[in-house]
Amino acid sequence: MMDSIATNSAAVRCGKRRGIRHACAGFTFIELLIVMAIIMVVSAMAIPSMQNAILSARVSRATADVRTIGQAALGYYAENGAAPNTLADIGYDQQMDPWDHPYQYLGFTATTPISQMRTDRFGVPINTFFDVYSMGVNGETAAPLTASQSQDDVVWANDGVYMGLASDY
Repeated sequence: MMDSIATNSAAVRCGKRRGIRHACAGFTFIELLIVMAIIMVVSAMAIPSMQNAILSARVSRATADVRTIGQAALGYYAENGAAPNTLADIGYDQQMDPWDHPYQYLGFTATTPISQMRTDRFGVPINTFFDVYSMGVNGETAAPLTASQSQDDVVWANDGVYMGLASDY
C-alpha cells in the first residue's frame, strides 16, 4: 500500500497522467534563483580584481613605453647635443599609450619656462633635458605632479631614474 502511494505521488509530480509518462526533469524556480545569486556574488568579487589587474598591466606597458621613448631621446641627445624637438625626431610620434592617447613630450631649451615643465611637490622640475609621459586613464594632465589630473600619469622623472605613476613619485 505504501509503495502504491509513493508511486502515485511521484507519477503526479513527474507528469504521469492517463498512461502518458513525461520525463521528470528541470529545476525549480528557487533552485535557479539560488544558482543565479551565487553567480552574481562570485562575479561581484571577481570583477574588481580583474579591473585592477587590467589597470596594472596597462600601467606596466606605459612604463615600458616611456622608458623606451626616454632612452631613445637620451640617445638622440648624446648624438646631437640637444634634446629632440618632437617625438617625430626619434620615431615615436605615432605611438599611442594603452589608453589610446598619444605620448606627451617636451624638449627643454634654455628659454623653456619652468611653468611648462613637469614639477614635483616642491615646484622643482623633475627632469633636466626633456619630459616624456603618458596622460594615464583620464587623458588629462597638469604640470605639477601633485595636481589631481596628473596623479594617474605615467612619467619619466629624475632623467630616467624613476619611471612609473606620478602618484607614486
